[in-house]
Amino acid sequence: LGLSGPPGAGKSTFIECFGKMLTERKHKVSVLAVDPSSSTSGGSLLGDKTRMTELSRDMNAYIRPSPTRGTLGGVTRTTNEAILLCEGGGYDVVLVETVGVGQSEFAVADMVDMFVLLLPPAGGDELQGIKRGIIEMADLVAINKADGDLVVPARRIQAEYISAMKLLRKRSKVWRPKV
Repeated sequence: LGLSGPPGAGKSTFIECFGKMLTERKHKVSVLAVDPSSSTSGGSLLGDKTRMTELSRDMNAYIRPSPTRGTLGGVTRTTNEAILLCEGGGYDVVLVETVGVGQSEFAVADMVDMFVLLLPPAGGDELQGIKRGIIEMADLVAINKADGDLVVPARRIQAEYISAMKLLRKRSKVWRPKV
């Protein structure tokens, strides 16, 4: 499962909760978290693992943060190989968190069985900000943080994406992307 979304959408929080649910159901979960690299030093904070504290202590979970090192598309140069290694190592669920969202951070879509675009319910003109490229690649658009005062904005964003996705060319004859 590949996951992308804008900063603050709750990707790491979603992965921790979803990962814990899976391990409680006896799945072995691997998380490949991609972090941006500094264009100056080439270094990366690799902070996604620190935001998944419970999952990182789970014996049925493995979290591997990796820097992009300048690779475009939201993943690293070796993400596909890392997925294969995790599968070969007995992990039956592999979650790939991309570096973030933009018009071209969807290279992971060709590496996974399902590509999820995770969006917050508020944050401006989402359709304009995300653009067509990544929306066309999404198999599922999940509106996150849709509780409390954000229920109404979440429903509005959901309706906008449902309408927008009707205008896009279908990638599959059997799957219609859901919002």
